[in-house]
Amino acid sequence: MIPVRGLTGARVGVLGLGRSGLSAARALAAGGAQPICWDDNPDARVKAEAEGFTCTDLKKQNAFDDIARLIVSPGIPHLYPAPNPVVAAALAAGVPVDNDIGLFFQSFATPDSSALDTPPRVIAVTGSNGKSTTSALLHHIMEVAARPSQLAGNIGRGVLDLDPPRDGEIIVLELSSYQTDLARALTPDVAVFTNLSPDHLDRHAGMGGYFAAKRRLFAEGGPDRAIIGVDEAEGRYLANQLSEGRGDDRVIRISVDTKLNGPGWQVFARKGFLSETRKGRQVASIDLRDVAGLPGAHNHQNACAAYAAARAVGVAPKVIEGAFRTFAGLPHRSQLIAEAGGVRYVNDSKATNVDSAAKALAAFDNVRWICGGLQKEGGLGGLAEAAAGSVRKAYVIGREAAQFAMQLDVEAQVCGTMVAAVEAAMADAEPGDVVLLAPAAASFDQYDSFERRGEDFAEEVTKRL
Repeated sequence: MIPVRGLTGARVGVLGLGRSGLSAARALAAGGAQPICWDDNPDARVKAEAEGFTCTDLKKQNAFDDIARLIVSPGIPHLYPAPNPVVAAALAAGVPVDNDIGLFFQSFATPDSSALDTPPRVIAVTGSNGKSTTSALLHHIMEVAARPSQLAGNIGRGVLDLDPPRDGEIIVLELSSYQTDLARALTPDVAVFTNLSPDHLDRHAGMGGYFAAKRRLFAEGGPDRAIIGVDEAEGRYLANQLSEGRGDDRVIRISVDTKLNGPGWQVFARKGFLSETRKGRQVASIDLRDVAGLPGAHNHQNACAAYAAARAVGVAPKVIEGAFRTFAGLPHRSQLIAEAGGVRYVNDSKATNVDSAAKALAAFDNVRWICGGLQKEGGLGGLAEAAAGSVRKAYVIGREAAQFAMQLDVEAQVCGTMVAAVEAAMADAEPGDVVLLAPAAASFDQYDSFERRGEDFAEEVTKRL
């Protein structure tokens, strides 16, 4: 645990008592603060009270009279589309609003850190797609390099549940826009921006607000080194804003669309080959084509981001290449479930938006595509090019499967359920085909998470082989 520093003796509100909220309450108490907890869910309050925490309805009048700060869980709106009533009350009372990420950065460095031979460093990863794979791959690289490392944030453990850092340790954090938007302290040593595509637009009032939330990771004093994906206009703009000139190697640009050149520090992947260049010269290259855990251009972008971050903390290219080849990938992200009769079955349930689904489709040929679910804002137009190039047929699930299918420019069968979709796709599949779950939609019309949707796909496939 990382005890919270700077709030000893203070009463601190904690709104939302899920994983991050309870973790924050424990860390606040360990640091000498008094957590005052609330969750509209009675079961969550019972769980918190069983740990000895005080639960008080923070919506009551004058509830914030003696509260020093309010800590808000990521799923709770603090501005758009409208602030949660408790957050609105805190804002009206002038009480600072924060989250567990802000508490972590406030508390990570301690007086004891100065006694370490090599100070621990934090690498924080954000972006629309690929941040989980990039973070997990980075953690794996550190393990292969025999560097002490911990993984937390939007993946793995809560940030305040981390162990106190050891000498030379690398802390890898995956951070969502919900987390970067609200944290009052954001001071990673290395920050990574993978890419940007439309997502969570209602929560951020459009693309401008969404990009602004991501950009905050680079604005609060600035990291020592920034790794920026420059395949979108926003990434190119951010890299330009952070750089003092073309040769400024504090910014490492990454790409899978363009062969980068110039006097700066670049990492790019073209036709399956990753290249690192500095001062206009290539210094390393890795053949990614046969790296089983990183298939497709979208995973090559993740490889570029993780490679650049690992190089920024001194890991050698050969060590990184070895780690790539032993990386098993993450569940629900281009995960090979089985291969039988010349047909591969791939679970990419994490492809919950159009951009991530398009990237998943682009990674394979001859796709039997299982898609559908709770459609996100913006429609499905961005899928047309990727689907036209690789999809043999779509099998559509979800409560609005028929409406979803009508927007696709490929042959589509309305299945409704995962059982029907898997059964139909497997019946149609021929040697050389890939049966791919890449929904391009949220799962909440039929499942409580994308993980459960992916597990259902895997279960239906496995029991039919």
